[in-house]
Amino acid sequence: MTLLVEPNATVLFQGDSITDAGRSRENDADLGRGYPAMVAAWFSALYPEQGVHFLNRGISGNRAKDLRARWQADCLDLAPTWVSILIGINDTWRRYDSNDPTSAQVYEDNFRAILEQTRDKLDANIIILEPFVLPTPPDRAAWRVDLDPKIAVARKLALEFGARFVPLDGASAAAATQREMSFWLADGVHPAPAGHALIAQAWLRAVGAM
Repeated sequence: MTLLVEPNATVLFQGDSITDAGRSRENDADLGRGYPAMVAAWFSALYPEQGVHFLNRGISGNRAKDLRARWQADCLDLAPTWVSILIGINDTWRRYDSNDPTSAQVYEDNFRAILEQTRDKLDANIIILEPFVLPTPPDRAAWRVDLDPKIAVARKLALEFGARFVPLDGASAAAATQREMSFWLADGVHPAPAGHALIAQAWLRAVGAM
């Protein structure tokens, strides 16, 4: 596959705690300890001549509505040429830990608004990462009834907006046949180091970098 990311591109990672991964709020060069840092390191080592710049604006706890509320400052004003979005698990999680559900339709409305702004105001390339969960601890299994419709939304929007799509739910399930689930996702949601590496590899493959 041909490398899709152009020379001197700016890649923005957006999402919740999985993307945040302890990133610095003061130093843009500190992308945290998760898949954004792994992607940037591997991409830069493989293609140093491309001069690609990476930014991370993930914020722990965010739902799609939170991304929408801060999209101007944390995306549009940064003028990225590539926008990578992983959002949705907190839209499900808050139903179970706070009795604060987000319907699939509301999730879609907020996600769609983000994508429309990205297309219309930036004409940026879009990468949508699929939300995911594994049943560890076992209570996470009940989340599928809420998360699966949101995964379907993410897939539909990727097709509609011509985005690169990274199918992480299936990748997580496949990985869990090779090692115990907690080896990949410590609590069924937040990746362990190997889980972040799995995401990074899938991301790099999606843009022809690996």
